[in-house]
Amino acid sequence: MRLAFRVSYLGSRFFGSQMQASHRTVEGEFIAACQRLSLFDDWRKAGFLFAGRTDRGVHAIGQVTALTTSVPERAVRTINTQLPPDCWCTAYAEVPAQFHPRYDAKMRTYRYYFTERPSHLASMTLAAGRFVGNHNFTNFARLEGKNPYRVVLAAMVAEEDGFAFLEVTAESFLWHQVRSMATALLRVGNGEADEESIDQLLSAEAEKPLQPAPAEGLILWDTDCGISWTPIPAGERTTSFVNQILRHHALMGNVCRVMRPE
Repeated sequence: MRLAFRVSYLGSRFFGSQMQASHRTVEGEFIAACQRLSLFDDWRKAGFLFAGRTDRGVHAIGQVTALTTSVPERAVRTINTQLPPDCWCTAYAEVPAQFHPRYDAKMRTYRYYFTERPSHLASMTLAAGRFVGNHNFTNFARLEGKNPYRVVLAAMVAEEDGFAFLEVTAESFLWHQVRSMATALLRVGNGEADEESIDQLLSAEAEKPLQPAPAEGLILWDTDCGISWTPIPAGERTTSFVNQILRHHALMGNVCRVMRPE
């Protein structure tokens, strides 16, 4: 049976999602977990695939993976017991034998959370709308020979729990595209550029390439493969791990606050 899983991970301790021989990656950990559970012997024969790649430090709550196994019940019941606590499945679905999570993805959504609240959030919000449509993203990506045109279906800047974020949905994305879009919007939000600067970057080659915003703020928010998901509980190890990280960063925030030089 072919199964799809919706996957979450904290990217801080991974060298990206794509498997590498000498580094810890999400795919590497997932394959190792499947092999420990005897879900398959050879990941290639099992058609193990991720919907897309994320860079080192990038997080996900909407990654999608697929694999074929002769023990689907075991896979669903035990996969989260073998994955590391910073990677877990949140849902599963039975899918057709030919299902390919990358090619069957209709659209993808990313969120980028900014470190500080920009001064001109309203201008930033208006500027985000200029990305919608079919545009040339040469100034926003590492192309490596790929077609620079991408169709952005929606883009907005909003605020949540004191953090401003960019949320963007497209049929597909180029390498570093979302992080470079975040850089361009932050310039608008900080008053360093106006809204029209987005149009200029989309229409003519920039004198100086945009530097992608730091990876730590980026989350692969959703991959829409047209699947109806059945939830899977994350498990106590993951819950405890995430709560521990929350407590640690809350503590360090307070430590930095009281020690901050005047």
